[in-house]
Amino acid sequence: MTALSVPTPGLTGSSLWDPALIARYNLAGPRYTSYPTAAQFQDDASDTLWREAVAASNTAGAPLSLYFHIPFCNTVCYYCACNKIITANRQRATDYLQLLYREIALQADAVRPGRIVRQLHWGGGTPTYISDDEMQALMAQTRQHFQLADDDSGEFSIEIHPGGMEPARIAHLRGLGFNRVSMGVQDFDPDVQQAVNRFNSVEEVSALVAAIHRERFKSLSMDLIYGLPRQSEGSFARTLDQVIALRPDRLSLFNYAHMPQMFKTQRQIDERQLPEPAVKMAILHQSIEQLLAAGYEYIGMDHFALPGDELALAQMQGTLHRNFQGYSTHKDCDLLAFGVSAINALGNSHFQNHKDVTSYAQAIESGQLPLAKHISLSDDDLLRKAVINELICNFGLDYAAIETAFGIDFQDYFAPELARLPALARDGLIELDAGGIRVMPAGRLLVRRLCMEFDAYIDHTKLSGNRFSRII
Repeated sequence: MTALSVPTPGLTGSSLWDPALIARYNLAGPRYTSYPTAAQFQDDASDTLWREAVAASNTAGAPLSLYFHIPFCNTVCYYCACNKIITANRQRATDYLQLLYREIALQADAVRPGRIVRQLHWGGGTPTYISDDEMQALMAQTRQHFQLADDDSGEFSIEIHPGGMEPARIAHLRGLGFNRVSMGVQDFDPDVQQAVNRFNSVEEVSALVAAIHRERFKSLSMDLIYGLPRQSEGSFARTLDQVIALRPDRLSLFNYAHMPQMFKTQRQIDERQLPEPAVKMAILHQSIEQLLAAGYEYIGMDHFALPGDELALAQMQGTLHRNFQGYSTHKDCDLLAFGVSAINALGNSHFQNHKDVTSYAQAIESGQLPLAKHISLSDDDLLRKAVINELICNFGLDYAAIETAFGIDFQDYFAPELARLPALARDGLIELDAGGIRVMPAGRLLVRRLCMEFDAYIDHTKLSGNRFSRII
């Protein structure tokens, strides 16, 4: 049995959507942008451990992926759970960039020259908060220390907030080498925008989309959020119709998880205005139907893509991957990350920077890498990471492929996990045979629940709690 990597013909919202299964399996669980998840990182990061990881990475010689965290925003979006700094004082960003340049030099000094950067991403916050000149300087610093693929074959992306952004800046981004844009739309309804303090009109977004097409960007992704205050089935359907008309290559439909005890900005949301759980589920169901009818393919979890997009093609070829930025087509890259809270992934080791600017700055100013947390993956971690990646990316698992890659007997190694799976098979989430696992259409929305069965850090006698958001 081989992994299911080709989208199921005729997949519909009705085949994905089983209300009884959703009610039974929609528990809180990890998003699996990494395994082990960041919750397992330890406070034992050190310069020595990091340099050992880079040395091993240099020996392996994989291409590189670079991530830059720019945490600044002009205004606060009440739903936001990102690591951000809300300020009108532009000097704070200027000072931060000087620290970022020093971190780039510190990390690059340990990296073997000549390793090609195939993937680059600026996230935030709002990366377009910084000026065009500052963007130019940051990219120049990056090119000074790293060898970027300059033939436009790399995946160089940036997140933008469309509210108030001038379309003329799109040409500047293309000139810097970016070839992909991710745009946070969230919702076009004026009442919803007011409730979450996030404003971007259809006209603003349309003008930016036109500029993105003029500048021949390879891909445009838009983010939407369901479950926000004042949303209804009708209002969100209208937003989605307006988005579909703009024809982004990729769409992310994120579940709003209201966790004000963890994220202070969410305390500004009036909980009485949040849609009831049944309405929230109806919005999601309706949205899936709309997107599939419009020709988008369901990639997994929150993501949809047009059939010709690289994400859809990678899934068809069985090469789709997940990393700290979500679904990715660059499976073989080692990740170097810069800025507050940024996470490196070097071979078998992950390192996270300090989450606050003060601690970050103190480390940089003392000539040290701003490392706060770390985890070294065991052989068991690497094995389970591979299993979870196959399930969450390609909706299937070939036991023989895992056995060949890791030198194990799958049935013996995962005997406890396999003993739990028949219950999921009886409910129609998966199909089992002697060769592997196939995620059925009704199990795709709930694939994180299947992945949790292979997560060694979860207490399988207590599959509930508030550390994570619900699966959908």
